[in-house]
Amino acid sequence: MNSRFKWTILASSTCVVVLLLIGARTGRAVGPDDVYGHLKVYTEVLERIKLEYVEEPDMKSVTLGAINGLLESVDPFASYLNADQYRQYEKTQDSAKAGVGLILAKRYGYVAVVDALPGSPAEQASITTGDLIESINGIATRDMPLAYAEQLLRGDPNSAVDVTVLRLRSPEPQKITLHRAAVAFPQVVEKLLPEKVGYLHVTSLAANRIDEAKAKLQDLKKQGAKYIVLDLRHCSTGDPDKGVPLANLFLDTGEITALKGQKTAQTEFDAKSQDELWKGPLVVITDRATAGGAEIAAAALLDDKRAQIVGERSYGDASLRKTIQMEDGGAVILSIAKYYSPAGKAIQDTGVVPSVQLAENDNAPELDQDGNPIPGTAPKNTEDNLLKQSIDLVTGKTTLAQLTSGENTPTVTSNQPPILEKSSPRHPER
Repeated sequence: MNSRFKWTILASSTCVVVLLLIGARTGRAVGPDDVYGHLKVYTEVLERIKLEYVEEPDMKSVTLGAINGLLESVDPFASYLNADQYRQYEKTQDSAKAGVGLILAKRYGYVAVVDALPGSPAEQASITTGDLIESINGIATRDMPLAYAEQLLRGDPNSAVDVTVLRLRSPEPQKITLHRAAVAFPQVVEKLLPEKVGYLHVTSLAANRIDEAKAKLQDLKKQGAKYIVLDLRHCSTGDPDKGVPLANLFLDTGEITALKGQKTAQTEFDAKSQDELWKGPLVVITDRATAGGAEIAAAALLDDKRAQIVGERSYGDASLRKTIQMEDGGAVILSIAKYYSPAGKAIQDTGVVPSVQLAENDNAPELDQDGNPIPGTAPKNTEDNLLKQSIDLVTGKTTLAQLTSGENTPTVTSNQPPILEKSSPRHPER
């Protein structure tokens, strides 16, 4: 084994040891024997690649791929940035004023789309939840650090960035040019629908959106709302802990969430009675792009038996992340604690599973080979099925049992809605 290869193994092994000592997916500390056992296998695999692969590999790329693969296996939102990437990342964080409006994670080694913010360049280009970004400005995202991908998408307003997208509904990768813009967080939308149903659509928990939601909910009460449908579809931005005051608008007691980590003191967040605004019937809508604080709120309202949830399983992104600087000048960005539902489930691991799982209507048009919408291919039925089912559930036109059994036109058997008032607070065992 030549000296250069020995140094490659030593450097990469050091990174692996550091990452292993941070902890595994279960949050259990890894003992020294476990570390050295894994390290022995890792070193042997590296040596076999070096000596027996069909051609001499670029060991730097092999090592970086191994590190990024290790991180993705425990945390889809983690990143390792080398010294140059970390310097660029910090600079971009401070100076970049525009982006394309994508919320990202890692899936299958690629950069995956959690959500495209409403009205953003990405949303206007029909990029959506579940799409994979194959390359950014010609740079493959396979094994690319997530934070570096986010950095590449940021820049000056009106500047262009090319992305190649793998879509679920298109067999071929599609190259799309996006023009960066200052992306604004959508405002809270409130409407009083027929039958005194108050509709509150919260698509962001950033900025002052919690205060907006509170004011809009007050408005609905003044307008005479008897029921509330809280729509959290595409709500993926804002600090995760913003889900606490959102849930508290509908709770006067009980646990909302708990933050737990291997080296993070456990913190419990309970509802405060003075912050509750709505005691009446409530249904929540979620989809695959519901993430972060919105998931925390949805999980609390479901587990505390305050609301039923209609829609799709949420994305699964509720953690406290930390930038850990390395001796080589690089950094690891890692989840150091997770938010748990009142039932004790790690939201980042499981997402939030609705009481009634229904898919969204696919109202998107078909795309040509260049990724452009084909005129006349959009479905004619644009009815919001999830909203309709939520209204029927909250007003008592249908029951939870009827929806979960798949009955399309349930018979009204009671004048009482399925959710009348808050249930007794839950006190799960620790």
